[in-house]
Amino acid sequence: MENVSEIYRNLVLLGIVEIEPLQYLYAMIAIIIYVSTMMLSSMIVYIIWSEETLHEPMYIFIGNLVVNVIFGNSAIVPKMVIDLLFGLNTISLPGCLIQAFCYQSFGVLELFAFTVMAYDRYLAVRDPLRYPTLMTNRRAFWILFAALVFVSLSIGITVALAARLSMCGEYINNMFCETMSLLRLACGDTTINNVYGTIWTMTVLTSCLLVVIYCYIRTFLVCLNVSVEAYQKGIYTLITHIVSFSSFEAASLFVIFRYRLGSGSLSTLSHVFISITGVIVSITLNPLIYGIRTEALRIKLIANKMYLWRSIVITK
Repeated sequence: MENVSEIYRNLVLLGIVEIEPLQYLYAMIAIIIYVSTMMLSSMIVYIIWSEETLHEPMYIFIGNLVVNVIFGNSAIVPKMVIDLLFGLNTISLPGCLIQAFCYQSFGVLELFAFTVMAYDRYLAVRDPLRYPTLMTNRRAFWILFAALVFVSLSIGITVALAARLSMCGEYINNMFCETMSLLRLACGDTTINNVYGTIWTMTVLTSCLLVVIYCYIRTFLVCLNVSVEAYQKGIYTLITHIVSFSSFEAASLFVIFRYRLGSGSLSTLSHVFISITGVIVSITLNPLIYGIRTEALRIKLIANKMYLWRSIVITK
């Protein structure tokens, strides 16, 4: 019982242990990714917030997606960098549960963000004259608020179900925490956790995926029947969403189903690679894709960079 008590309080992140020979190299890579994505994401959020011309539902949803990137980035990367720089490889169970809540909330909020954005673009293309009344700024904020409440409650239940379990193992096959890894360490009955997690995950994932596919197909069909200019603009926006959503979905499916492949079929390094790839794809591609491919944001970003550069030159 003493061993179980000790294990319960401290868990070992095998992902950190696995890459210890190159810990400083990976730490520098993580720092570069963190700083660059945070700077770009913060700039996008600032531009959307400060420019009145961008106070529209489409940019509100993009801003929400980027804010979620900042949230997910901050929940995972700083702790990882500290662990790598100082040779730490343990985390307390309460800290693990908090990180699991943040990481999983980030993933589901991102899924909802893509779903809402797909529906928003479908409305804009299908009925452009009525769009300003169908999707107002107020309605956009309420949709995002409802998604935040739903995700917080549902992921909170997932984490609470994991918190009630006793941990008879201490080794997590990852560089950060999520509830699937914790369930593999539990010595109690995890039936409720597995049933709730499976039903919830499949319901949310399937529902969002069907909505997104429907909206993409309908948007494409509508674009075929409009003018060439409107068609090109609609297809350009659609491709932006498809690239971003498909990369996120592929990474998420790898992370979700990696434990379904059997306990011995994947090495610790494989678990780490799959999880980290999913995180990196989510936190790096979205700011890049929407910052570069969204024309209004791209123009404002370039203008802001030129302004900052002139300010630095004049100061010198």
